[in-house]
Amino acid sequence: MAKDIKAIDFMYYVATPEFIARWTEGKKGELICRMERALGGSLPSFESMEAMIRQMDEANVDKVFITQTKMWSYRNRWMYMDTKLEEVTQYTQKYPQRFVGLAGYNPFRIPESLQEIEVAVKQYGFKGVYVHIYGFDIPLSDRKMYPLFAKCVELDIPVSMQVGHVLEGMPSEHGRPAYLDQIASDFPTLKMVGAHTGWPWVEELISCCYKWENIYIGIDAWMPKYLKPELVQFVGSRLGHERCLWGTNGLPWKPSLDQVDQLGLRDEARRNLLADNAIRLFKL
Repeated sequence: MAKDIKAIDFMYYVATPEFIARWTEGKKGELICRMERALGGSLPSFESMEAMIRQMDEANVDKVFITQTKMWSYRNRWMYMDTKLEEVTQYTQKYPQRFVGLAGYNPFRIPESLQEIEVAVKQYGFKGVYVHIYGFDIPLSDRKMYPLFAKCVELDIPVSMQVGHVLEGMPSEHGRPAYLDQIASDFPTLKMVGAHTGWPWVEELISCCYKWENIYIGIDAWMPKYLKPELVQFVGSRLGHERCLWGTNGLPWKPSLDQVDQLGLRDEARRNLLADNAIRLFKL
């Protein structure tokens, strides 16, 4: 049972009511896709960090990664989710054993972003970077991304990137998992996570993971019962069981973990998925 493993959620957002209210306000006037509208289009929030930790404890979640997400509006051309460094450090400074920081990146502000990433990692102990590329209207392998990849290699930290379709009203093509193959060809030591499963190009993401030593798959943003059979098979396979990470992207922890129990994974593969792979990759 998942309850015998203290799980690590590698993909979450700032979840204060103030932040979510600002995000909700920012989405006004944006293009909302059919699926996001059906889901309600809002991220969860907690009245306090202590309340969030209580829910984590109830689900047996040990650590949660808080991302400094930066999302550019494809339609209106502004940073409509612009998470500040201090909005993440409020978690990681107060509860360093429970929250892990991932810095953000704005490819339109390269020097400033690289400087902030250096501060986040060296001063505040952040463990990597998270990128949401779609609204910037460039592919993950664009030249504006290469300074980030070089910086991550220099700092020896992973970069997590959403791949596959995007629920916001912006082109999904820029997040094709195959772009990771191009990046790995130029940065063979760069550690990358293809987050959000890569759907509907799941097989592209799996193929990159088969090919390259430093590419990982995040099964976040999907309830496990909806994962493609090919991905479930990969999670439990000889070449895949050390390459997959569990996360939620704001979905409820306990139901997600209960559904992981129903996937029929071997104990080693389940433990790797829920905790050990994240511990190794992010050097927790």
